[in-house]
Amino acid sequence: MTGDDGVVGGHGPTRRIQVTVNGTPRDAEVEPRTLLVYFLREQLGLTGTHIGCDTSNCGACTVQLDGRPVKSCTVFAVQADGRRIRTVEGLEQEGVLSPLQAAFAEAHGLQCGFCTPGMLMTATALVEGERAPGTDAIREALRGNLCRCTGYANIVQAVEAALRGHRPASEPKQSPASLPGR
Repeated sequence: MTGDDGVVGGHGPTRRIQVTVNGTPRDAEVEPRTLLVYFLREQLGLTGTHIGCDTSNCGACTVQLDGRPVKSCTVFAVQADGRRIRTVEGLEQEGVLSPLQAAFAEAHGLQCGFCTPGMLMTATALVEGERAPGTDAIREALRGNLCRCTGYANIVQAVEAALRGHRPASEPKQSPASLPGR
C-alpha cells in the first residue's frame, strides 16, 4: 500500500509499471532500483530465471525483452515498462516442451540445469530469428552464457537440431518441476 509520501511498505518511492510477461499483462508497483531479475522472481514468482553472478557475466538470468535476449540483472524493472518479457516459463505450451527444450533434453544439452534457462532464452531468440546460423554463429550467440558442466558441444547440437526443425515424437505432459530450467 502506498502512503501519502509515495512509499510502499517503508522501502522508498515506487513506480507503477505495466508489462506483458509470457503473454499475460501485469501491473505492479516497483522501486526504481529493482532489477528485472528480482522483479520476476520475487514479485511475480517466476523463479525459472536464475540469479547467477549479479555482474552480467554468466547469463543465467537471460530473458527476452521485446524478443531480444537480455541479462535481467542489468535491466531495471522500470525499464521494462510497456514492454514484452518472455521467461523460460513461457517456452512450454500446455504442458508440451518447446522444440528447443525437447532438443536440449534429447541432445543432453543440460546437466545441472543452472545455466539452462539463460541458454534456452538466448537460443530461442536465435532459433526464432530469420536467418539460419551455422555452428560458429550459434557459439557466438551463446558466448555470453556460461556453463560449467557440459562443455557446450551438446548445447550447440541441441540448437542445431532445433534449427533443422527437429520435432521429437509426441511428448507426454510433464510436471513443471521436471522441466529444464525449473
